[in-house]
Amino acid sequence: MFYAIFAALALVAVLVPRSVHAQAAKDMMIERGRYIFAVAGGCACHTIPDGTPHVGGRAFPIPFGTVYATNITSDKETGLGSWSDKEILNAMTKGVRPNGEKLLPVMPYEAYSGMAEEDLKAVIAYLRTLKPARKETPRLKSWLPFSRSLIVPLWLKLFGRFSTPPPKAPKGGIERGRYLVDHVSLCGDCHTPRNRLGAPRRARYLAGTAGGLLGEPISNITPDKRTGIGEWSRDDIADLTLTGFKPNLDNVQGLMEEVIEGVSQGYKNMTREDALAIADYLKSAQPISNKIN
Repeated sequence: MFYAIFAALALVAVLVPRSVHAQAAKDMMIERGRYIFAVAGGCACHTIPDGTPHVGGRAFPIPFGTVYATNITSDKETGLGSWSDKEILNAMTKGVRPNGEKLLPVMPYEAYSGMAEEDLKAVIAYLRTLKPARKETPRLKSWLPFSRSLIVPLWLKLFGRFSTPPPKAPKGGIERGRYLVDHVSLCGDCHTPRNRLGAPRRARYLAGTAGGLLGEPISNITPDKRTGIGEWSRDDIADLTLTGFKPNLDNVQGLMEEVIEGVSQGYKNMTREDALAIADYLKSAQPISNKIN
């Protein structure tokens, strides 16, 4: 009897620390995911302004119709609750739903394909914590005959640019800034103009556009001194990223304001170190003259 009790106590002594360690590791991953989610602008596109957070339904015009953002809460019927981690990963980085349906590249899965594996796992862990909210995603509205299985692969073949995700994200400097700009914060997704088919005009990377994704003007954030942010200091750029205020104390509006504020968190929750890394990378980019009124 004594030996049985001793063995049971010994087993508890071994298993309990392991359980505590596993929970601590899970909590750390969720917190990392919360941070990456914030640096991604709180995935603002999945929330209608002043609406229920993260349930989708936000309309985005595309060349042949209107597409709606999806529900990314953990609701099992209308959100991600019944998806496996692998299925969420495939949607984020390959644009493929669990049923094999192709996502339109309005969802920036090409950019997210370059997010570090450790950050992708953390974001998925954080998404699991979003409170479930039932809301069906409206169907695509198209004014032309449209087949995802034909059009999306053709578009990707012509214009797509996928990346191989690194195991770990760069820790600092310009390389960290490039990683955040291109694969997490997705500055180029809005600030790079697009052609009539919705493809980025890569030769004008970050040069702004008079008509952005939602029709509003998007500023030139290349280091061009006359039409971009070439006269701004790195602290000026970091301040805008974190607060939404320009050096002249004017404040940003529209989608930029949304990604800074986020629904629960956004760029405002970014560390200043990361904001400065973004600033250093933007100042190293090719200056392009493109005046946006």
